[in-house]
Amino acid sequence: MQFHDQEIFEVLSVSDLTDEIKLMLEEQFDWVSVRGEVSQPQTSRNGHLYFTLKDAGAQLSCVMWNSMRQQLESIPKHGDEVIVSGSVQVYAPHGRYQLITRSIRAAGLGALQLAFEQLKHKLQAEGLFDESRKRALPRYPEVIGIVTSATGAAFQDMRNTLEKRYPACQVLLYHASVQGQQAASEISEGIRFFSELEDVNLLIVGRGGGSLEDLWAFNEEIVARAISECRVPVISAVGHETDFSISDFVADARAATPTQAIVIAVPDQNDLQMKINDFQLTIEKRLMDMLNRHKDTVMRFLDNYALHKVKQRITRQAETIVWQEKQMAGILKRILQQKRDRNRHLSDTLSGMAIRYLVQRKSEWNALHHRLLATDPNAPLKKGYTLIYQEDKWVRSSDRFCPEKPFDVEWSDRKIRIG
Repeated sequence: MQFHDQEIFEVLSVSDLTDEIKLMLEEQFDWVSVRGEVSQPQTSRNGHLYFTLKDAGAQLSCVMWNSMRQQLESIPKHGDEVIVSGSVQVYAPHGRYQLITRSIRAAGLGALQLAFEQLKHKLQAEGLFDESRKRALPRYPEVIGIVTSATGAAFQDMRNTLEKRYPACQVLLYHASVQGQQAASEISEGIRFFSELEDVNLLIVGRGGGSLEDLWAFNEEIVARAISECRVPVISAVGHETDFSISDFVADARAATPTQAIVIAVPDQNDLQMKINDFQLTIEKRLMDMLNRHKDTVMRFLDNYALHKVKQRITRQAETIVWQEKQMAGILKRILQQKRDRNRHLSDTLSGMAIRYLVQRKSEWNALHHRLLATDPNAPLKKGYTLIYQEDKWVRSSDRFCPEKPFDVEWSDRKIRIG
C-alpha cells in the first residue's frame, strides 16, 4: 500500500459522500412504484409497518408509517405479490436506503397500472401537465360547478363545507356516475356542460375514496381531454390522499379530498371578516394619525388673515346669491300672474264666442225645422184630408183619375183599396 503526500482528487468525508448520495437518490426517486414479493412484514408497537420487498435478483427495505398503514384495508402477508408506491429515503447513520411506503396494492392490478403509466407519459409529452398552462383559481368565486354523483357522500361533504366557509357562493351540480363503464363519458359530458355556461367561475371534478378500479374513470383519456379543454379553472378532487389520478395532473389544482377542494376553492368567511375588521381599524388609526399631524396646520390656517378675507368674500357672494334668488322669484311670480290673467281673458273670450256660435246655430236649426214641417207631404192627412193613389202613383188632378181601375185611399191612420 502506497500513500501520497498530496491527493489529486478532493477527499470527502463519509458524511459528505452520504449526503451527496442522499440528495441524489431522494431527488431522483421522489415518487416511484415498485413490484415485488412481501417478505417478513412486522408491525411495531408504534403501529409502523416494516417489511422487505424482493424479487429473484434484489431486495428493498420498506417502511409504512402508522398514519398511512391505518388506511390499508388489510396488511399484506408474507409472500404476497404487491405494487408499492412511495419515495426513496437514505438513512445516513446506517448508510442504507429504504422505501417510505405510501400505498400498497395487489399486483393483480398491474394491467391498470401499466395503462395509467402509458397514458400519463403520453399526456405529459403533449404538455397537458405543464405548470405554464395551469390557471390561477378565482379568489372569490360566485358560482361553482361540481361534477360528481348526486347520491354520494362527497357532494354532501362539499356542500356542507361550503355552507360553513363561504355561503355567498352558489353551487351547481351535474350528476354523473363516478365508477363503472359509463362513468368516464358522463364525467366528461359534465365538464363540457359547465365549460359552456358563462356564469360558472370554477369547476370541481371528483368523488370519495376507493380502490384503483373504483377510481379508474378519472384515469381515462376522455376525462383528461375534457379537463384540459375546459374554459374555467378545474380542481380535481378524487378522494385518495396517497395516489394521484390522471385528472390530478391535468387539472389546474389538485385536492386530496372533496372537502379539501372546497377549502382550496373559497375563502373562510370568518377570515374575511377578521381581515375587514383589521382594515377598518388600520384605516381609522391612519386617519386619526393624519388628523393629529395636521391639526396644528389647520388651526394656523383658521387664524390666517387671508383666510378671513376669503370667508368674507364667500359671505358676500352668498348674500348676493340670496338677493338674486329673491329677485328671480319676484320676476317669476309676476310672469306667472300675467300668464294667469291672459289665460283668464282668453277663457272668457272663448266662452263668449262659443255661446254666440251655439245661439246662431240653434236659430238656423229652428228655421230649417219649420221649413221641413211646411214641406211635409203627410201634413194634410193629419188635418183630415185623404190622398188617392192609382197604380202606386199620387193622383194630383181629376183628369189623371181612371174610374174603371182600382185605386187606393189613404188617411193619416189607414190606407184601403177600392175596386
